[in-house]
Amino acid sequence: MKSLVLAEKPSVARELARVLGCNQKHKSYMEGNQYIVTWALGHLIELKMPEHYDTKYKTWNLEDLPIIPQKMGLMVMKQTNHQFRAIESLAKRKDINECIIATDAGREGELVARWILEKIRWNKPLKRLWISSQTDKAIKDGFKQLKPGKQFEDLYHSAVCRAEADWLIGLNVTRALTTKYKDPLSAGRVQTPTLALVLEREQQIQAFVPKEYWTIRADIGPLSTDWERDNEKRIFDKAKAETVQSKVNGKKAVLDKIDRKKKSEPQPLPYDLTELQRDANKRFGFSAKKTSSVLQRLYEQYKLVTYPRTDSRYLTTDMMNTMTDRLHGMASGYKEEVRPLLANKGTVLAKRVFNNEKVTDHHAIIPTEQRLNLSELDSDERKLYDIIARRFLALFLPTYEFETIQATFKVEGETFTAKETNVIELGFKKVLGREGSEQLTTGLQKLAQGQSFSVKNCSINQKWTEPPQRYSEADVLAQMEKFG
Repeated sequence: MKSLVLAEKPSVARELARVLGCNQKHKSYMEGNQYIVTWALGHLIELKMPEHYDTKYKTWNLEDLPIIPQKMGLMVMKQTNHQFRAIESLAKRKDINECIIATDAGREGELVARWILEKIRWNKPLKRLWISSQTDKAIKDGFKQLKPGKQFEDLYHSAVCRAEADWLIGLNVTRALTTKYKDPLSAGRVQTPTLALVLEREQQIQAFVPKEYWTIRADIGPLSTDWERDNEKRIFDKAKAETVQSKVNGKKAVLDKIDRKKKSEPQPLPYDLTELQRDANKRFGFSAKKTSSVLQRLYEQYKLVTYPRTDSRYLTTDMMNTMTDRLHGMASGYKEEVRPLLANKGTVLAKRVFNNEKVTDHHAIIPTEQRLNLSELDSDERKLYDIIARRFLALFLPTYEFETIQATFKVEGETFTAKETNVIELGFKKVLGREGSEQLTTGLQKLAQGQSFSVKNCSINQKWTEPPQRYSEADVLAQMEKFG
């Protein structure tokens, strides 16, 4: 007897078939002694449209809304009907005794497979391949540890719930708007609140009235200082600003106090998909779609990173013993960074990253043990891999330790301040490239309370308040994550 393995895409099916020894190639499947590997083409099944429940819905009328079927029905998509029929035919073979779902290990992948199985009325045993990377080792280990299909029933039901909510909201509200305003308008569960968010910000920008203000800057001893009162550096009255300027210029400034605070910043956690999309948008101008596409290639084609569509930034405790293998895998591209970490036996210093309770379907996006060959990657792939890799490397380094120093000067009853940062331990910022760059000064180190200096070069600067900025794609992603 053989197992029918259902992958999500032909490319993944080919990899599974190669590892499983399925060498007999056919138009819609690959067969071996123990397994038959076939594939969907994304979704092969979709929810029925309104007109499939009643032909009257072919015409859009406001009076017919809302359209709420008693039971949602499924239909085979016309454009990929041939592949569905091929899977259906394989499922009827008498030498098939079980199905192994090997679609993407997530909610949408579960839906792809389950709807196909529901449509062909599958009633034999069901198992699930659940892996977080596409390396040969991950595939082999995954098939040794197949999980019962019943374990993923809740994931399937949540996927159905989301699909049906999209249908009910999208179709009904789109029809309502279009018929009421006699213009083709669309709405959706995600699209509409996002549009409202952008529109609200645009209204704030259009209603904004700029207001003039002034700031005061002066040189005191070796420092460049700013006028401040009650934590406010802006003065909204030019005459007042000029009065302060004339009052303090050339006068004696006394160092009233120096505040020193030692602080630390923990290592950043690895990426989940949304934060990676936000960061790639800020750094490289990548759209969320482009980041997902490049990331999918790194995962599926090159096998260099773990499963992309994750909402967790943590790792499971059983992954501790895989860290050294991952460092070895990426060593060819990061020799200087990896060498001291391997000398330290690949010890992760950011222990909080290992938290089983904070890993849902999948752990954070990190490098796999696959050997890295940077020359194989194009520019976009290298950029994305690099920020994933450096976030991962940061886990092995100490926290960032620094000291903030603020000097407060008194001049003729006015207050001027200067701030500096003194790095004690650069820690993980050594590997974060641009993220780790610091502008450091040492002017405050040599000063002592009670010292006095003359105020020089006191100047006022005219500025205008600015409206809120329009949302970038990174901002929209942050808001969607915040409220979603």
